[in-house]
This record gives sequence, C-alpha cells and structure tokens, in this order.
Amino acid sequence: MKKNGNILIVDDNRGVLTALQMLLKPYFEGITTLASPATLPGVLRDKDWQVVLLDMNFTAGINNGNEGLYTLHEIKRACPTLPVVLFTAYADIDLAVRGIKEGATDFVVKPWDNHKLVETLLNAVHNNRAEGSTRPLAVPGMYWGNSPAMQRLRHMVEKVAATDANILITGENGTGKEVLAREIHACSPRHAREMVSVDMGAVAETLFESELFGHVKGAFTDARTDRPGKFEAADHSTLFLDEIGNLPYHLQAKLLTAIQRRSIVCVGSNTPIPVDIRLICATNRDLEAMVAKGEFREDLLYRINTIHLEIPSLRERPEDITPLAEGFIARFCKQYGKPAMTLTETARGKLLQHPWYGNIRELEHAIEKAVIISDGTDLPAEAFRLQQRTAPAAETEASTLEDMEVQMIRKALQQQSGNLSAVASRLGITRQTLYNKMKKYGL
Repeated sequence: MKKNGNILIVDDNRGVLTALQMLLKPYFEGITTLASPATLPGVLRDKDWQVVLLDMNFTAGINNGNEGLYTLHEIKRACPTLPVVLFTAYADIDLAVRGIKEGATDFVVKPWDNHKLVETLLNAVHNNRAEGSTRPLAVPGMYWGNSPAMQRLRHMVEKVAATDANILITGENGTGKEVLAREIHACSPRHAREMVSVDMGAVAETLFESELFGHVKGAFTDARTDRPGKFEAADHSTLFLDEIGNLPYHLQAKLLTAIQRRSIVCVGSNTPIPVDIRLICATNRDLEAMVAKGEFREDLLYRINTIHLEIPSLRERPEDITPLAEGFIARFCKQYGKPAMTLTETARGKLLQHPWYGNIRELEHAIEKAVIISDGTDLPAEAFRLQQRTAPAAETEASTLEDMEVQMIRKALQQQSGNLSAVASRLGITRQTLYNKMKKYGL
C-alpha cells in the first residue's frame, strides 16, 4: 500500500494519540503527535504536511471549542492549502460545522469509527492534491423558477433593466434583494462597471456623509488624504442602497438632495461633483406606513420608487423549494469535495412542509449544514435540523441569554414601531450595535 506523506495530530489525550499512531501507521509515512498546540508554529515549518487532525478542546473544563477554532485559524494562516480535519465530541457538531465554514476540510466525531476516520483523512489528502487549494465558488445569480409570481417579476425586470429609472426592491429578509439588484445591473448598459453596494443600516450616523459623499484631506481628524465616497465610486454605474428603511430621518434629507441634484459635495469642500448613477434601493420594511408615521420622508420615497419590485417569499412559491435545494446541494457538494448527493423523499417532504421564515437564505444555510454533516449519496430528513418557529413575532420562554436578547429586541421594535434610534436608546446600546444584533438574529 502506498503511504500518504506526513500527518500531524493535535490532541491532549495521550491514549487517543497512541491509538491513532497504531491505526494510521499503514497509511502515512510520518505521524507526528502534539498534546498541545503551543509548539504548533514551529512544528508546521518542520515538514511537508499532507493533513492535520485537530482536536477542538485542550484546556480541562473548557469545552467551547474556541481553542480549536483559534488553532485552525493559525494553521490556515501559516499553511492556507493544508487540509485540517477536526476531531470533536458528538455534542459539538454545530461547532464543527462552524469550523468547516472557517476553513476546515471535514470533521470526525468521537468516539470514532476506524474505517470512517481513515477514509476522511485520506479523502482530505487526495482531494487537496487533485484540486489544489479550495477556491470559492462564484456567487450564484438570480433563480427565477417557474412560479407565476416570479415570472411576472422577471418580465418586469426585463422591461426596466435597460433604463435608468430608480428602482425600489421590497421583500422579506432572505428573499434575495441584493441578488436581484445585481441581476438588474448585469442586464443594464452600465454592466461594464461594478455595482457599488452600501448597507445603510451598518453605516454609523456620524460617518454617513463621509461614506456616501467622501471627504477631502483635513476635513476632520484622521482625514489624511482625499477619499471618494460611494456616490463617486458608482459614477457611470449602479449604486445599491440596501436596508434604506433603516436610514435615520434626519439623514434622509441629505440623501434626497444628492439624488435630486445628481451631484455631491465632499465633507470639508464646497465644490459640487456631478455623478451619473443608476439608483436601486431595497428594504424589508413598509415605507408607506413609515411615511404615515413620520419616520420616512414622502419626497424621498417618491424619488427612489419610480419602479417598485416586490420579491415574493419562499412560502408563496413552494414549487421553487426543491429546485433551489438541488442547486444548493450541487454547489456545496463541489465546494466541500463531497460526492453528488440526492434528497430522499422524506427529506424533500420535510423541506416542502417547513415555513421558511428566513426564505432562500435559511434554505441555503440548511442545505449547507446538511451536506457538511452527511456521508454517502443520500441526504436524509435527519440531516435537516430546522428551527420550528410558529410565527416571527411569537414569544416563548427564553432558555438562553441569546433567546432573551432576541425577545427584548423584538419587543422594543414592536413598542417603538421599528424606529431603530428609539429602540437603541431604550435598550441602552448604540444604533449600530442594535443593527448588528438584528442582522445576527435575523430580525
């Protein structure tokens, strides 16, 4: 049997290290074991390694896996193409999945099956040799499907893409609003230049003008050079303003002025700079209701809403669930070096019955996790651990600190009618911290 070069095993259990040395001796020319990652940087330089088997926990009594993730990052920083297989307890599968998203090749659960462990390590070595370093796959384009709602949307996009009309895209979180914006840009006469995207909820209020309009040298502390803003960067292209409904009221007038005049003035300057942009905005909020409450400027809504495109939720087009799932399966099997996988009938039924409050984004994440944790060519129903939410606004008794935080934010959003500045003030956090938490929890 031809041996497969050198393997490095990092685990704090001496018994495990001894057992692995005996098991892997027929398969690897050199087997090096470490009981601690402390000396890892030097060891990585010693040999030409083919694979690392890395335990996720090293300190007694601490089982959060942070040491393993930190060590994984150190290995990938030193040797970006070196495959790393994670060694973890059954209860920490979610942690292993996170590790794979952050650069690991695969994982093995303790107590391990000898055949499975050997197969996983050899696959990691062989796939790495065959493909070289893993390259990120291209971001997928718009999936139109066959539902009547999506076909109507596609027909409208074909009509308006070639124009310079301002477009407002609305829809629930996870429906693919930015993907649609990129599709429109790709079909427009401006496609030769890259679309410029701005997440309006993530822009700090104090940096709003600098981010969008730019600044000149000396305009404020640390402004050491002239810096163009997003409007100027999008000249002769498309400017996409995501989460436009989260823009504070007092800043909306500044945005309106730039859109009306088609020119901007950098912070610290008095000279107008003409800009030629095509504007696309997106939100999951009801802007007309916000106008009625005095939270969004009516004149700004008219300016950004020349064409309104509504993306239907995944619940409204169940016929697209299976084709979307199959597309994600093919992409993630390729990305993670897995054999081609197929949904079982029970798995397909489970996906069709799920409400998908997180829409396509939730489906994508569910498929990715299922592909990672599954072996063989079948994706069974058990591979999909779907959160059962009765309704987005429903509250149940909080069982963790995160659950409690979600409920507090959701309640404050309801009480303040979605006004993020008022919610942040009520919760005693900054508006940007609030926005980051809402993104994290999908609120």
